[in-house]
Amino acid sequence: MKAYIISILVLVPFLVFGQTTKPSTTSQPTTKRSMKKATTKPARSTTKPGRRITSKPTSSQASNTSTTGKTAPMLSTFTDGSPYIDPAPFINSITAKDLREHLTILASDEFEGRETGTKGNRMAANYIAQHFTDLGLPRVDKSHSYFQKVNFFKQGWEKLNVMANDETMRNMSDFFAFPSTNTDMPSIKADEIVFMGYGIDDTNYSDYKGKDVNGKVLLVYGGEPKNAAGTYYVSQTGETSKWSNFKEKLITAKEKGAKAIFIIDGDIRKTIAQNRNTLLSSRLQLGEADTENGNYANNIFISPGMAQKLIGNKFNKIVRARKKIEAKGKTKMVKLPTALDITMKKSESSLKGENVLGYIEGVDPKLKDELVVITAHYDHLGKRGEDVYNGADDNGSGTSTVLEIAEAFAQAKKARVGPRRSVLVMLVTGEEKGLLGSKYYSEFPIYPLKNTVANINVDMVGRVDKKYENNPNYIYVIGADRLSTELHEINEAANKNNTNLTLDYTYNEENDPNRYYYRSDHYNFAEKGIPAVFFFNGTHDDYHMISDTVEKINFEKMETIGRLVFATAWELVNRDKRIEVDVMQK
Repeated sequence: MKAYIISILVLVPFLVFGQTTKPSTTSQPTTKRSMKKATTKPARSTTKPGRRITSKPTSSQASNTSTTGKTAPMLSTFTDGSPYIDPAPFINSITAKDLREHLTILASDEFEGRETGTKGNRMAANYIAQHFTDLGLPRVDKSHSYFQKVNFFKQGWEKLNVMANDETMRNMSDFFAFPSTNTDMPSIKADEIVFMGYGIDDTNYSDYKGKDVNGKVLLVYGGEPKNAAGTYYVSQTGETSKWSNFKEKLITAKEKGAKAIFIIDGDIRKTIAQNRNTLLSSRLQLGEADTENGNYANNIFISPGMAQKLIGNKFNKIVRARKKIEAKGKTKMVKLPTALDITMKKSESSLKGENVLGYIEGVDPKLKDELVVITAHYDHLGKRGEDVYNGADDNGSGTSTVLEIAEAFAQAKKARVGPRRSVLVMLVTGEEKGLLGSKYYSEFPIYPLKNTVANINVDMVGRVDKKYENNPNYIYVIGADRLSTELHEINEAANKNNTNLTLDYTYNEENDPNRYYYRSDHYNFAEKGIPAVFFFNGTHDDYHMISDTVEKINFEKMETIGRLVFATAWELVNRDKRIEVDVMQK
């Protein structure tokens, strides 16, 4: 049997690539799993279970499973009819023993829960990079490293108060303010507000011409003025101009020396609803904080009702001023006596993380510019006091699995038996902060997205949920058929021919109340139109708790799932035909 396998391996490269180099079936890259990455021997977590950080998702009770056959047939072609290349010499390098070795380190107390931006997260990133070094993978990007730097920031209001005429206005009801377009202003006091039309200064229309607003608090309408025929005064057409962007008004008010500016929002409830996460969320956002906020006048959006309170008995004057603008395009400044006291104090923080990238270049000159991206997030929840959230299943299991898959592909590359297309193995950060690491890559890809054939995402594959407590040989498959029926067929065939797991599609249903399709890193690829599949073992009682530890992991299950992921990726990178996006999106 051994001689038969070797003869097949000798013939395949000749048939596929037209060369007769004999593939090596014994040469395997040495993987150093020393504690160069951690410097100290990892200790098993002994902390006791504590409270949850997030609520446990509810499990769907619907059954929608597919159990594949038990005997793997001898194959001659992939699902597209192209010549089959046997993955066996490489798929068998994915072992429970190696997975345990990786995970015991990554989910140790020394790595402190791997929260993005912390020492433990950097230790994990360095461990992954060292693994890629041991495999002989090239460094990528202009930085010639394995790291793609990712910046995150967070800003909000520590204190935001507005008092007018001794009445306290209500934030997120009477008014709101974006932290990103404001600077700290511990105290803004005034005894007068100046109505300035629409706050526009343009050659075709100006609210500022001949007026001095230095040191004043301004009141303006949002949007732009137009006449009865629907023609905008600035553009002199039916189309709006740059002045419909409120930031233009803020810049101009700042240049004119205004102390602050109120902008009347005629549909403030809708605006607040659309921007609620930005206004209230403390989650990290991608990129750098807006460094241009110093160019903006401090600004607050207010409701028409609050505007009436500020205007007081001058209301009729404001109505006449607006009618004059609409009729003649001429504006009038109106002074409004108002006792005003505003406090605007921001809270800001930032941190940096890294995606870790391992690249295996394809061996087929015609196909190597295309690639399959295999992802898992390596970050978790970190520490809370002395409690370490080790995150063995979430997602040390996926991280360890992907490291083993990288090694299997590196062996195939060394043996010149594939991959024909290139493989990008990417361990992403910031998933627990809102899928930020994968979002960053999808916005700033190292390799063109148009060349990305598919994404395979591995997130939590080391445990068994309650539904399958008597059958660990299962996996939930999410998203495979959302964009490409071929991706679904390839995964089904890979399972039938290699692993014989029960494939459960319960969480792939569009009406799944858990919405897992939208909750892991594959979604940022799918959103860009790239077919993506997500492998997931479901949740358990230790989900997002300090009790998610290594001793509860089923490494034999991980081995089987890792082999399925590799087999699916193997066809994606080695078949002749690139899979198509053939599912219409709603």
